Amino acid sequence: MSGPPSDLVEQLYRTPPERFVTVRDTAAAQARRAGDPRTAREIARLRRPTVAAWLVNLLALERPDLVADLAHLAESLREAQRELRGPRLRELSAQRRAVVGALVAEVRRLAADAAGAPPGGKLPLAEVEATLNAALSDVEVAEQVRSGRLLRSVHYAGFGEVPRPQLRLVTGGDEPPVVPPARQRAPDRGVVRAEQAERAARADRARRRKAVEKELALARTDQERAETELAGAVAAERDGVAALDAVETELAELERRRAVAEQELSRSRLARRAAERAASAARRRSGEVEAAIEALDVEEGDAEVGDRPAD
Repeated sequence: MSGPPSDLVEQLYRTPPERFVTVRDTAAAQARRAGDPRTAREIARLRRPTVAAWLVNLLALERPDLVADLAHLAESLREAQRELRGPRLRELSAQRRAVVGALVAEVRRLAADAAGAPPGGKLPLAEVEATLNAALSDVEVAEQVRSGRLLRSVHYAGFGEVPRPQLRLVTGGDEPPVVPPARQRAPDRGVVRAEQAERAARADRARRRKAVEKELALARTDQERAETELAGAVAAERDGVAALDAVETELAELERRRAVAEQELSRSRLARRAAERAASAARRRSGEVEAAIEALDVEEGDAEVGDRPAD
């Protein structure tokens, strides 16, 4: 086989993350029992998505028509950006907000119908919305969303292609002359300090997020390694149980044969003892008969001597 069946993969990525590992390991074990260790290994390598990524996958697998509409809208937005069509871009941006909002609502409905999904109040819909906006901005993200195998949510700062083209607002008519900017009043120091503090806080959050995401990646790697080792240990245990069952079956057969042999030996011993008693009785009888014959011989001899005439 070239890989896990596509319907199995789709079923896995429809499964809520809390049950993903159990369903995946069961499928891997079934492939292993079916004599297909390569497929079993490939199934075991499939990674569990986050809840937000699972919701996006659910949308892509259950409503591919809506995700296709999202892709068409993304292409229209990119075309408007490239051609610097301001009114069209504003119109499409409004349409983008409406489409993304409708998709998030559809995700909420799909999650409500999915068995084992988190309650509606705990759904990470903000991450789902961010991922859909990223799909509108980045072709690669859009392809990942359409595949239905997304592993984590995606955030995209800004909107447009990467690198973003230099945009300017086009209102129609002749381009107005360039007017030098008016001299601005120096900003308030408190505002500046607040903005600097906010930028520092954002940078700190970004650093902490990067560190946490790195730790999460390591933890998931360790988890996958442990789960693979667990699957191997379960298979080894199952093989050991089968080998022990075979030995115990063979041992039971030997015990049965031993019991039969012991019964045969007991009967043989009883037969030998009976034969010994019979032989001993026969020997006694033979001795008695021989003694009787000898006695008769003696009597006959004495009689012959008595019957002879005297000289």
